[in-house]
Amino acid sequence: MTTRALNDFLTMTGPGTPMGELFRRYWIPALAAGELPDPDCPPVRVKLLSERLIAFRDTTGRVGVMDEFCAHRGVSLWFGRNEENGLRCAYHGWKYDVTGQCVEVPSEPEESGFCKKMELGDVIWIYMGPAEHTPPLPGFEWARVPHAHRFVSRRTQECNYLQAMEGGIDSAHVSFLHRHELRHDPLHTSKGAELTRETDARFEVVETAGGMIIGVRRPAGPGELYWRITQWVMPFHTMIPPYGDNALNGHAWVPIDDENCYTWCFTHHPTRPLSGHELETMRNGGGIHVKLIPGTFRPVVNKDNDYMIDRAAQRDNKSYCGVKGIAMQDASIQESMGPIQDRAKENLVSTDNGVIMARVRLRKAALAAQEGRTPDGIDPATHAVRSASIVLPENVSFYEAAADALVAKEGVEHVSI
Repeated sequence: MTTRALNDFLTMTGPGTPMGELFRRYWIPALAAGELPDPDCPPVRVKLLSERLIAFRDTTGRVGVMDEFCAHRGVSLWFGRNEENGLRCAYHGWKYDVTGQCVEVPSEPEESGFCKKMELGDVIWIYMGPAEHTPPLPGFEWARVPHAHRFVSRRTQECNYLQAMEGGIDSAHVSFLHRHELRHDPLHTSKGAELTRETDARFEVVETAGGMIIGVRRPAGPGELYWRITQWVMPFHTMIPPYGDNALNGHAWVPIDDENCYTWCFTHHPTRPLSGHELETMRNGGGIHVKLIPGTFRPVVNKDNDYMIDRAAQRDNKSYCGVKGIAMQDASIQESMGPIQDRAKENLVSTDNGVIMARVRLRKAALAAQEGRTPDGIDPATHAVRSASIVLPENVSFYEAAADALVAKEGVEHVSI
């Protein structure tokens, strides 16, 4: 059982909390590069780890991310003028450059709220931790392939990051919650999708230098097992096993505050550009992506409209839970647990071993960071991994037999059934 104290330890990520200090040791996807499309474009507000930040692109195209509020009187710089290589407060004219320094009144100290940032994979990443511990750039395959090979989206999710991320680790629910979409979603249908509908699933978990690998096996035929292999990379990245000829998918579950998170959704193919059909499907809310309310990152399907639940479709076995779309099926279930799930009431079983191990690893990493040690998952080599789906003979180690398929290799197609 997870105690109330441990639940608080794992779910609270604000400044000064153990988990918050751990997350600040990693590069964090903050906003899409396209949200700052041009030099001197309007600034964008971003909230991460319970901190309110402002992002802007200056006259020369450089990106700045810093504390949202002017150091003078605390006014939001969102009202500011982005001009002449700086963001100028609209109240008294204090001006800040992309390093977070106030350049037209006496300079502020470094701790005034400046975040390190960089652009990679159509995403602006920020580092919010101590400068002396700045990690190397992320090594995720989706961020390294050519632009035409990937599609990136994000949405808000109205619950704590941990219950959202644990849904990404848990592969057992797919046989139930998504079973009808495995036959109808064009980015999921395959022979493997049919095998995934089998509810007799067994879990094996293997710890790695950067996180863990979760192998889930289902019957595939005489003497064979179908393995779906998920990657979890510290502290909040998951990679979903692929289906057939479809592209690879993954998520990053980034805390906004303790009761909301950003769900980043990454789709990429290692060896080819995404097709027009794939892009159109994703833009229309297919696969792991959703349609958003214009001008926001909130899904059109949300708790205020009861997720547009269709009881007739549920009754007629056209939808297992009545909510349309894989992504919002997950989000609706996870948000139903409340803003922060009370894990003291859980009754965990063997299929929850991946969830249990993730909690253990996060706690150990946070304690290690408090003691001045480098957390797991910092090394970019630990990011260069893949999920896979594969049929193997019975009585062989999935981890050994599929080892080559679990490494990202440039120009080499992924392994998928």
